[in-house]
Amino acid sequence: MHEGKIIRFYREKAGMTQDQLGRGICSDTHVSKIERGSTDVSLEVITLLADRLSIQIEQELHHLATIKKRLHDWHEAIILLLYDDMEVIKEELEKESLIQISDYKTLYKLLQGRYYLVHRKLGKALGIIKEMERTKSKLPHYESNLLLHITGIYHYYTQDYFKAIETLNAINEEEYNNPEYYYYLAMSYHWLESRMMAYYYSEKALRHFKDTHNFLKSIDAEMLMLLQIIYDDNRNYQAIVNRFENIIKSCDLCHAPELKRIAVHNLGFLYHENKAYELAGKYYQETMGLSEPTSTLYLLSYEGYIRSSAEGNLLSQEDVLSLAHNGLTISKEIRDEVLILRFHLLVLFIEEKQADYYSYLRMTALPLLRKQGDAFLVQRYEKELFNYYVETNQIALALEAASFFINKAKPDPKSAVAH
Repeated sequence: MHEGKIIRFYREKAGMTQDQLGRGICSDTHVSKIERGSTDVSLEVITLLADRLSIQIEQELHHLATIKKRLHDWHEAIILLLYDDMEVIKEELEKESLIQISDYKTLYKLLQGRYYLVHRKLGKALGIIKEMERTKSKLPHYESNLLLHITGIYHYYTQDYFKAIETLNAINEEEYNNPEYYYYLAMSYHWLESRMMAYYYSEKALRHFKDTHNFLKSIDAEMLMLLQIIYDDNRNYQAIVNRFENIIKSCDLCHAPELKRIAVHNLGFLYHENKAYELAGKYYQETMGLSEPTSTLYLLSYEGYIRSSAEGNLLSQEDVLSLAHNGLTISKEIRDEVLILRFHLLVLFIEEKQADYYSYLRMTALPLLRKQGDAFLVQRYEKELFNYYVETNQIALALEAASFFINKAKPDPKSAVAH
């Protein structure tokens, strides 16, 4: 009986005993039974008890009944990244004291964890995960799977992609009708360079996002799919270009500047990989114009522009070297170790100092990238190092480079950006 739960909650909040609450209305034993819901009670007695507690029982019952809907609304806002709605509903729920006696107390706690993950408050999210883990055997089916979902996202953000995949794959689809977790499976496989699995789950995520009209996530999932087929020998190059162009238009329609910057950068990367250096330079420059000059994406596009200009002979060696030194200076100013090594390698590449380039790659760049870089760069540089040692007949070093091929790095877990 919800009335009994409400009576007990406000009695304890007021610091009253059952005898004090029931005095002149009913016995303390009867109050106890009312609170436990183990006896029939008249509306008159409930009203008298509520009046003594200075509450409106009908209003409190209404609040209790609407908690589930507001929790659903909050979950939707979190998934759709509707930040304003997210904060408004969060504040409403924080003021709803009855949530602690509702049947949705656990769901509320789990959604708090999901909220913290959206805002990258990983420590707070982990605290909730650990708290829920202690009672996971008693959780209802939906909440049990939601805990797996949130834990999988946590592992993804902490760059433990194998653990993220293991956790997310433990979700029971029949009990948990929320395919949004496919996206995090796809991203985890993407950063582990498992392109077939990343494509499979990004396609499933895209279907879900379209069905639920989650336009921003639809854009993100489609872009992730395209990144998996850039290296496919059977790919339709022009079709991929067209899809990226459509994504960029969609970003404008949805007012999604961050996704647009990523999409334009990725299109520049596609052109560069296909040796269309002028077009690559054009899109890299466009990304730079849309980004903050000290942001990671700006500098990645700046590096791409310099590399395209050098490989396509679009600028003189003196000009591209000057640009590369400028990129190295900015990277040092913002103290980004990965960007520093990338621009240092670019300088050595432009200067054609082959021995210094591969020595720096082996002794400095790759050890750092294996520790905190990303899988794409590790794979690219390891293959490049291996091919160089084979061509120069340095067999021992070639074998050393080959032994690292299965290692995986840990990139920054954001939207998929080609490097």
